[in-house]
Amino acid sequence: MTTLERPAVRNRSIGSRVGIRPRAVVVGAVAALGAFVISVFSLGTGDFAIAPADVVTTLFGEGNPAHEFIISELRLPRLVTALAVGAALAAGGAVFQSLVRNPLGSPDMLGVTNGASTAALTVVILGGTSTQLSIAAVAGGLAATLLIQLIAGRALHGFRFILVGIGMAAILTGISGYLLTRGVQMENARALLWLTGSLDGRDWGQAVPMLIVLGVTLPVLLLVCGPGLRMLEMGDDSASALGVPVSLLRNGSLLAAALLVSFAAASAGPVNFVALIAPHLAKRLTRAPGPNLLPSIAVGALLLTGADFIAQHLLEDRALPVGVVTGLVGGAYLVWLLTTERRAGRI
Repeated sequence: MTTLERPAVRNRSIGSRVGIRPRAVVVGAVAALGAFVISVFSLGTGDFAIAPADVVTTLFGEGNPAHEFIISELRLPRLVTALAVGAALAAGGAVFQSLVRNPLGSPDMLGVTNGASTAALTVVILGGTSTQLSIAAVAGGLAATLLIQLIAGRALHGFRFILVGIGMAAILTGISGYLLTRGVQMENARALLWLTGSLDGRDWGQAVPMLIVLGVTLPVLLLVCGPGLRMLEMGDDSASALGVPVSLLRNGSLLAAALLVSFAAASAGPVNFVALIAPHLAKRLTRAPGPNLLPSIAVGALLLTGADFIAQHLLEDRALPVGVVTGLVGGAYLVWLLTTERRAGRI
């Protein structure tokens, strides 16, 4: 009997190292399917309506010229940007929550997004171009992450890192408020629209860089950092005893997550709460330890495309910035999360 049981034990060990969990696969697949369905309806709605079947046909390159132009040139860049930004924010949020070991450890609340916003706002007030704004947003997000890490030291878990991040976010919010008082009316209107988070007017110039960053960063997070992050949640000493290079893994994962969040802010503005909600929902649905990167990515893409669809069609006379919808939904979810954590005695 012992001989027969050994292969089963070995198989469970291999499956554990690979991290394939059926429930996580199902959650990710359902979320991805939901994002696809919303995408089809989003591409087909507008002043020129296109039937869902025609949208799918056009996406596979067999539509008529009118449908191909409307979908490929006018509507698809915005949708691809929404999918990519949602995936990037969710992946970044999942890494932050795993490193901090706290469901409230979102880059929205820890100053990373605020760093990107302040830097981008400076460019807007100075009358800079869209390219300069994007570069400034990425640089600002990375600089804020580095500064928070330097102040917090090695304590990337627990409340020390969270408190430093919240303090940094408050300082940067104050700076942004001051910058708004120094701009003229047209510059302030442009800045406020960007600060709300919007996908209006997005073209392939925003979508392609976001896809490139995802293509470079996600394989590193999924294949290199993901297994280590699961072990790191057990504690630094336990992870180190299992052969995990704790310092290198922590710094590399933090840099990759900050890069994703900063590029997302550069592409769509500071769209709040997606980085907080998506990983938390994914973990609740999968009931699995670790960052749950793949389910989080799928849930993040679903959340942002769904929010953008609602933003475009909630009001008949105008489209809302997507950040308004994510703010309303995310604020309600945050209140519920804080209440749940307090009742559980974790805060």
